[in-house]
Amino acid sequence: MLAIYLTHPQVEIDPAIPVPLWGLSQAGRARCLAAAERAPWVRQLKRIVSSAETKAIETAAMLAEAAGIKPETVEAMGENDRSATGFLTPDLFEVAADQFFAAPQESYRGWERAVDAQARIVRAVEAALADHDVDRPLLFVGHGAVGTLLKCHLLNVPITRSQDQPCGGGNLFAFRLADRKVLCDWTPIEAWQEKSL
Repeated sequence: MLAIYLTHPQVEIDPAIPVPLWGLSQAGRARCLAAAERAPWVRQLKRIVSSAETKAIETAAMLAEAAGIKPETVEAMGENDRSATGFLTPDLFEVAADQFFAAPQESYRGWERAVDAQARIVRAVEAALADHDVDRPLLFVGHGAVGTLLKCHLLNVPITRSQDQPCGGGNLFAFRLADRKVLCDWTPIEAWQEKSL
């Protein structure tokens, strides 16, 4: 059986609102609903574990409804803490993200270090899996940076942005529950048509 790590899709950007409270945009909601309605794997899910940030909760709720289950939230699955710099315009954010991945032992202008964010997301995922039945497929719903850090850990490679998802969010990778082997690279939620989990 498989576990899937999914990043929330597009969000409604509002510099006046703290980033963890941003919700999904109309496009992001449409992508979730399309997957919920058409992707066969969604209805096979037996458990959904989500970050406690608004955009992840909204994503998890739509997919959980299609699967007929209740999502769980885990605070430690949140995105890397970037509150020290506040909102950054897209061009400045890309510079910051490059530095975050390039120097994982260092803090970019007060951001949570990549090594610390990686340790946190790995602990959160492993804690969720500790008592999980490997015969029950599950979905983790989270964020791009920590998802990439988790993927690097599962692949047993150094932290690198080359493992990052394509722009826009709403991408997933799958790994086998039995041995944590990554089975596919980042794939848009609506493009992944796995028939059996």
